[in-house]
Amino acid sequence: MLDHRVLRVDGGRTLVGGSPPRVLHLSPAAYARLAGPDGVAADARLTVTDATSAALARLLGDAGVAHPVPAHEGAPVPSAVSVVVPVRDRATELARLLDAVRATAPGVGEVVVVDDGSADPDATARVAAAHGARVVAHATSRGPAAARNTGAAAATGELVAFLDSDVVPDPGWLEPLLGHLADPAVALAAPRIVAWSRGEVAPAGASVATLASNARKAPTSTARRVVARYEERRSSLDLGSRPAPVTARSRVAYVPSAALLVRREALGAGFAEDMPVAEDVDLVWRLAADGHRLRYEPGSRVAHEHRDAVGAWLARKAFYGTGAAPLALRHPRRVPPVALAPWAAAAITLLGVQRRWSTATAGGVTLVATARLARGLARRPRGDRSTDTDTQRLRRHFADTTADATRALTLAAVLVPWGLGGAAWQAAGALTRHWWPAAALAALASRRVRRAVVLAAVVEGVADWARFRPPGAGATDALGHVVAHRLDDLAYGAGLWWGAWRHRTVAPLRPDLTGKGPDR
Repeated sequence: MLDHRVLRVDGGRTLVGGSPPRVLHLSPAAYARLAGPDGVAADARLTVTDATSAALARLLGDAGVAHPVPAHEGAPVPSAVSVVVPVRDRATELARLLDAVRATAPGVGEVVVVDDGSADPDATARVAAAHGARVVAHATSRGPAAARNTGAAAATGELVAFLDSDVVPDPGWLEPLLGHLADPAVALAAPRIVAWSRGEVAPAGASVATLASNARKAPTSTARRVVARYEERRSSLDLGSRPAPVTARSRVAYVPSAALLVRREALGAGFAEDMPVAEDVDLVWRLAADGHRLRYEPGSRVAHEHRDAVGAWLARKAFYGTGAAPLALRHPRRVPPVALAPWAAAAITLLGVQRRWSTATAGGVTLVATARLARGLARRPRGDRSTDTDTQRLRRHFADTTADATRALTLAAVLVPWGLGGAAWQAAGALTRHWWPAAALAALASRRVRRAVVLAAVVEGVADWARFRPPGAGATDALGHVVAHRLDDLAYGAGLWWGAWRHRTVAPLRPDLTGKGPDR
């Protein structure tokens, strides 16, 4: 089904969408497959019936312009799934999770609990036995990556669902993921990770441990409430409400290992055990590099118990930041702080100079970029005209050329400002997140840099709040969100620089200004 945010031009003969944005000119045959009486509708669907429609579906899906609707026919059955739970000293949370698995996915083939060196292994064993789960134990802690690998090796199902002990699956979470795996090219499907609220209703038949866990009080201090609200909207684990292919440098560049469904045969060596952080991102990108398709399915939801204690929350954000350096070394050009086309980088730099001449020059660069893009967009496929006379060809040539030029210029006039806005958003994010230590030093010496940093911190923060705010939220909510957002960035950036120093690399700090994807 077509993504509802795709821009349809000329009745849908040209589609603009995906992440990063793409412009697709449909051939007459492709257009005929998608179009109805009034052209390509916003909710246009394509049913795969033959090799041609399959190829078109794959192209649109890989571009993120359309998304597969999870199938029931041909999908794997729940009994083919082995649930693997890595855990260490979290018996209460483990009981809560196993209760939820039993209530929401009763048909799974097995549950394997990997005890990663718990101080009280007997408690883990008792909880697992009470829920009919099998336990595999590490004598000493080897980390979550090793625990997941141990569980996958011990599993017997053709599919492995990794669930961390601090998650609670919602009813119906498994079926949409299995539906994506009806496509043999898809090796991994991931649900949306949403915030779990204390006091939520427990699944039917929940144990005393789950009821006690759910009865914990909500955060009482103002700081913890601000963090909890922020995490409900902006958690690093929550990738939004829109489905997407999972690929580097796109809207959904990774999926967290807190909840994953993956084909066991595609895992290969599994998670990198020498990566204490970002091992899930590394796995996802290795699977993609092997030619597998990966899908993010927000119709499947798994709740996660986010941290709300300020110190623990900031420490976790900094910990995430340390993963950028090893990722950048293992996957070159996939984790730049900004990825811009040369013209966009030039325009943003000129605007940052904050002079009249530089602003005028940025406008000139933007106009040149618009003209060049319009020239490229005017090249469109033509239908079969072998039966036309010379006069008909000449008339159609002039008509097509004029129409294409007008259409291409109009489209370029939309896309280039869109791209410039995206570049400004990236630059503001980099100043306040990835590059903030350097920006802070530069601000001490330059008034223009101070102005740029303050403007980026305030405008980007308020825009972020406006994007995620709930109905009726006011100025107090906005202030708390902006403060939490900036603290999030400061902690992540500090971790990023620390990781770069430890690995002796500037790779995660270096911008990509080629305007091309990492594989080109």
